[in-house]
Amino acid sequence: MPQQVSSPTSPLLTPRPLLIAGPCSAESERQVLTTAENLRRNTRVQIFRAGVWKPRTKPGGFEGIGAPALQWLVKARQLTGMPVATEVAVPRHVEATADCGIDLLWIGARTSADPFAMQELAETIGRLCPDTPVVVKNPVVADIELWIGAIERLRDAGVKNIGAIHRGFRSLGHEIYRNHPRWSVPLELHRRMPQLPLISDPSHIGGRRDLIAPLAQKAMDMGFDGLIIETHPEPDVALSDKDQQITPHELSQLLDSLQFRSMRHDTDEPLREFRLQIDQLDAELLEILSRRMAVSQEIGCYKRRHGIPVVQTERYENVLLSRIASGEGMGLSGEFIGRLFALIHEESIQNQL
Repeated sequence: MPQQVSSPTSPLLTPRPLLIAGPCSAESERQVLTTAENLRRNTRVQIFRAGVWKPRTKPGGFEGIGAPALQWLVKARQLTGMPVATEVAVPRHVEATADCGIDLLWIGARTSADPFAMQELAETIGRLCPDTPVVVKNPVVADIELWIGAIERLRDAGVKNIGAIHRGFRSLGHEIYRNHPRWSVPLELHRRMPQLPLISDPSHIGGRRDLIAPLAQKAMDMGFDGLIIETHPEPDVALSDKDQQITPHELSQLLDSLQFRSMRHDTDEPLREFRLQIDQLDAELLEILSRRMAVSQEIGCYKRRHGIPVVQTERYENVLLSRIASGEGMGLSGEFIGRLFALIHEESIQNQL
């Protein structure tokens, strides 16, 4: 078990629920100030966020205004009294935000996936602004050790207030979501680092406006500490991620509709969280079994077309021995694996007949 990250002492990370919102990108001073003032007047949002530097998957997209936009965030804070947050990806970003006194930093999924980049960032933050709260998005791949490693680098560099953002994971298959939530991963992070504030990012998980509200409610039902949501006064003309941004009015309605459960006061909380992990892992297991059976049906069609018998005894024996060996290598009972794959094989035969 990793050395624990201390509970944050910054008041920015202690409200429950913690609500962070703002545009994906700071596009103009007017857009930033208008959005911030709207959020202050009409929502319960506590921290205003806006991307200044935008890491794009491919060149040619809007990559952000850059350092000049930090002054717009400073003006938004002066106008509304709300703390402001932005993403940092390289040391010079940290230097610029430290000079402006940005209140909260987040580290994106591409950066948290790179240990070299994380080490440089952690050292710079620890040197220039160790008291500034930093929240770390999960890496693009579902690798909890990589996520924990990014958090530990910040801790070891002396950063005192750390949180985590769950924004989903890249998936190669066709998904309803932009990024597969794989809820079992953030739940395992919370089990291993229970003092770490855990924030959900339904905008990036869903990738569509209509998915934000149900994902936000699910995160609250699962005991997340807060939400970070993208909002734009005119989402359809946003320069980045327009499909996943909602208007401040829609955000206000969304927040008013959410049911916030009491956070982590139930004496059975550890048991509840273990059960949630089981539920999510079972859902993933069923999805994999469904995909396996679909492949089995394709094999059955191929065998029928080519006159090949359904049952291939030698192949089954090799598969069974291989899976038992693999399972035992993972600490599972060989007898259990044998029974499990016998059932799977039986169902596969039925699908191929």
